[in-house]
Amino acid sequence: MRNSGIIAVCLALVAASLLPAQYARPRLTKDVGIDQKLSSPVPLNIAFRDEAGRVAPLSTYFGDKPVVLSLVYFTCTSLCPMSLRETVSALRRVSLEPGRDYNVVVVSFDPHDTAEAAAKAKAEYRKQFDRPGYDAGFHFLTGDEAAIAKLTSAAGWRYRWDKATKQFIHAGGIMVVTPDGKMSRYFYGIDYAPADLRMALVDASQHKIGSPVDYILLFCFHYDALQGKYTLAILNVLKLAGILTLLALAGLLYFLMRTEKKKKSQTAWREVHHAG
Repeated sequence: MRNSGIIAVCLALVAASLLPAQYARPRLTKDVGIDQKLSSPVPLNIAFRDEAGRVAPLSTYFGDKPVVLSLVYFTCTSLCPMSLRETVSALRRVSLEPGRDYNVVVVSFDPHDTAEAAAKAKAEYRKQFDRPGYDAGFHFLTGDEAAIAKLTSAAGWRYRWDKATKQFIHAGGIMVVTPDGKMSRYFYGIDYAPADLRMALVDASQHKIGSPVDYILLFCFHYDALQGKYTLAILNVLKLAGILTLLALAGLLYFLMRTEKKKKSQTAWREVHHAG
């Protein structure tokens, strides 16, 4: 009976994120959601405990790499595991390496979660990721109520405890943060496109990671804050198409001029040779 209630909560939260604005939100999701705070700073001085029980400031995981921030709690049996599985699955299909190109910081917003629970979660998703860099790049953290409140407030993460189901009611989503700790991109729900995640990481890194192709894609796509994903930027595509067209015409003109010059040179040589 309890499981069916948890599933109902999960479905209500997912449905609420998909409902058009004219429909009322379910009462169950009152005061719950994700407020985008783009460019807002994350309090990097607050301390959390990692999966090995070590206490360190959040700044430990920032500095030179963008960070994928996931807010969950480790005793959750519905939305959190779904979000974590999708995060790991999507990043597994991104050809960037955790620990080298980016970090993943998974923070529990339940102050009762322990380092042992964090270690268990890290071990579970290690099997799913099954690629180099996991241990160096994925970090599962727990903290006290004060630290959690500061981080969730900075990230715009609103949630509440539900006595009936004995579960936290919260939305689904992950965030990408710049190396210096500013909120950069939000992804809603539990379905994260690998291509969007890669572009968000490249964008947040200020082009310190990625390839020239990534930079072209960032020019052609722009981040839609309302949808929490990248959409095609038509004007930029037209600009790029115009530039490519001009380059093609310039190349064709150069080729024709070279060909014409070569023909004139050959004609002149034949005339001189015939005269001799």
